[in-house]
Amino acid sequence: MRGDTRDMSYQAVFARKNEILKQATGIDFSRFESGSIAFDYEGMMNSVGYSFEEIKEIQQLQGVGKTPMIELRNITALTRKCAKPGMGARIFVKDESANRSGSFKDRRAATAVHQAKKLGYKGVVAATSGNYGAAVASQAATGGLDCIVVQEAFDSGKVGQPEIMEKTRKCEAYGAEVIQMTVGPELFYKFLCVLEETGYFSASLYSPFGIAGVETLGTELVEQIREITAREGLMRDPDAVIVTHAGGGNVTGTARGLKRAGCNAKVIAASANLKGLHMASDSQFNKKSFTTGHTGFGFPFATWPDRSDMPRNAARPLRYIDEYVLVNQGEVFYTTELLANIEGLERGAAGNTSLSAAIAIAREMPEDAIIVVQETEYTGAGKHIQPQLSFARQNGVEISFGNPEDEVPGQSIILPEHPSLLGARPVDLDKMRASLIRNYINKLREDTGEDVKKLSEEDINFLAEETNQTTEFVGKILADLL
Repeated sequence: MRGDTRDMSYQAVFARKNEILKQATGIDFSRFESGSIAFDYEGMMNSVGYSFEEIKEIQQLQGVGKTPMIELRNITALTRKCAKPGMGARIFVKDESANRSGSFKDRRAATAVHQAKKLGYKGVVAATSGNYGAAVASQAATGGLDCIVVQEAFDSGKVGQPEIMEKTRKCEAYGAEVIQMTVGPELFYKFLCVLEETGYFSASLYSPFGIAGVETLGTELVEQIREITAREGLMRDPDAVIVTHAGGGNVTGTARGLKRAGCNAKVIAASANLKGLHMASDSQFNKKSFTTGHTGFGFPFATWPDRSDMPRNAARPLRYIDEYVLVNQGEVFYTTELLANIEGLERGAAGNTSLSAAIAIAREMPEDAIIVVQETEYTGAGKHIQPQLSFARQNGVEISFGNPEDEVPGQSIILPEHPSLLGARPVDLDKMRASLIRNYINKLREDTGEDVKKLSEEDINFLAEETNQTTEFVGKILADLL
């Protein structure tokens, strides 16, 4: 058998990555390459092969989309009590927990699994820490396909966080086989191995099928706010949409949907601050109390998107982010309780990362402004606050009430003593853009073995698109690098 002779070493498998993924997606990614750095991003997105209307129809047939838009009137009122007179924007939340498996990731999964079935694949594979695996498993179950989820689940002592274990349970409840991995680079390696061994479809988080599926979230959001405000007498768009940022697909898909709807709302990304904790560190893995929506994914995936399991990542957040803010872990836990206690909505931490930021940002905006938090996620036994905080204590993290500014990731979780202490700390996006350009140059030098001195006009224009900046901005960064 061919499998008996293949070199399955880490290096050999990654050398076959493009071949494996071509077989596992039906997409020849090489045809989108053009310059030394540039590639045809929109061409790759169009390779999905479905119109926007067709994607909406696929999702609706699968019980995905058309989720409620809820105004958080009590949280808005509380925010205004902490703001200056006349300030305190209205806060709305798009309740994505109403999707089939309980998160916005059903939108990604519905498109990918539909394509797998259309092309005749017998099963699908996803690499994820949680919610997306459940979404793929749910969609595979409805389509009669096998599903394998490769999950980064625990440290080398086989100790897993309660939130991750809850996600494992949910994947298995939908009939998926879950392959649990320890933290480290072996996740994507195992993912590629499973694809090659099974011949299944790659339902990657970062494929164009997945990102195109999220665009419906952006358009729905705009349409619902327009309907609500039209009933009030003056139709308008949201002023800001806050998106929890991890691998970048949420930001990318939502922002593309906003643009499709003709909405110019400010796109604000929000992540939980895990500064100082290395995401590939075995000893630090269980020191963090968030498995997604944190800086350990948010920073590296924004500044080097192609670190993913796709030859070219369809999630490219720096093309779309207008602002990027950080919240602390204690603030997200506090906001989770706040949402449940005064709005009657018990939801998981992912969307509440953005809600925590929204409360702080709303204080600085006028009362007639509108902020939309574009997702919620389901919650379950391991996702509740108490098991997460108990697990943190077991791992030596101190829990207290006080000023969140004093929180040190991995050492403390500080819940704010008062809602006025909720904050949203700005990230220097220009610094991240410069880092992205530097990463491209370093990769080009590594690939060619040459000291790059000049880029083509095509490559410079591409970098301007990647950073959502002018070619002059790119030129200034390149002047320091070349």
